[in-house]
Amino acid sequence: MFGRIREDIGSVLERDPAARSRLEVLLCYPGLWAVWIHRVSHSLWRSKLRLPARMLSQVGRFLTGVDIHPGALLGRRLFIDHATGVVIGETAIVGSDVTMYQGVTLGGTGKGHGKRHPTVCDGVFIGNNANVLGNITVGENSRVGAGSVVLSDVPPNSTVVGVPAHIVYRNGQRVLITDPHDVKDPLSDALIALAARVEEMEERLGGESRPDEPFAAEEAEREAYRMELERLRVYVSMGEGI
Repeated sequence: MFGRIREDIGSVLERDPAARSRLEVLLCYPGLWAVWIHRVSHSLWRSKLRLPARMLSQVGRFLTGVDIHPGALLGRRLFIDHATGVVIGETAIVGSDVTMYQGVTLGGTGKGHGKRHPTVCDGVFIGNNANVLGNITVGENSRVGAGSVVLSDVPPNSTVVGVPAHIVYRNGQRVLITDPHDVKDPLSDALIALAARVEEMEERLGGESRPDEPFAAEEAEREAYRMELERLRVYVSMGEGI
């Protein structure tokens, strides 16, 4: 037990530049207290002592602001920074070396039984107030942007942002959305219709004018106007010499 505690404190010192000493981490990081309390409540849960496990988890929630169901499976070196408002559901699975910030929710999307909460693999970073919902998987070493709502699986080594979340980086490469059908947004149908309308207008305009001389008519009018001004300048006297 003491070895795991030393390991947890060391992982905080590695990941948080604000941590200055082991004693400070031990006394001032409620996210660690929540993880340690969960280990006890999870042991009670596995021993079929469900009510004491739930009661202990509620004590931990009161002390730390972190609500972890005793049935959740947490890996090693989980770091919950700032802690307040984090919720981890009953069937959630969290891997090792995961970092979460305040307000993160690993929740469900319905009232069904069985596996209904996310699986977060090793090395994942989840920004503050992000929501990861449903029986989905966030792949190894992926990052979830602050305020994102993740509703589908995230491949390993990816960065997702948005509501609902979409991939912006994968394996260190920028991911660009070129097809409106790939936009995961409530307004995606409107975007698709708008893109189709723009294509239709481009085709119509392309058939009525020559692409190599799109402003030929305007240029001809300007040239005629210049010639008229030159003619008036030559033949109209403004009373010079009077």
